[in-house]
Amino acid sequence: MKEQRYDNSVTRQKSKAFAVRIIKFAKFLQDEKKDYIISKQIFRSGTSIGANVRESYNAQSKADFINKLHIALKEADETAYWLELLVESEIIDNQQFDSLYNDLKEILALLTASIKTSKKNIENEKK
Repeated sequence: MKEQRYDNSVTRQKSKAFAVRIIKFAKFLQDEKKDYIISKQIFRSGTSIGANVRESYNAQSKADFINKLHIALKEADETAYWLELLVESEIIDNQQFDSLYNDLKEILALLTASIKTSKKNIENEKK
């Protein structure tokens, strides 16, 4: 049952696709922009989003599930920070920023909604 739920998760699909984009983006930053510091930071935080989403599906409890999603949310916010630094320092242009940032905003919204729904479900179970 978990496997089927996992395979149908929009959050999982989008966070994994974003991780693939981030891997390619980090390679671009290293190869074309000769940026090795921020590229490693954004690689780590951008791929960690999907890893934590995936890990949440094997959570030991509902609270652990929410915790994993919170970690993914933190990593997504950190990734936004690195993207903002890259565009504001003119290492990347606005088009590159917008493309990645729009995908990231969607993932942030999905994670936030999932966390809120999960917390509400726990509260409802207590009643």
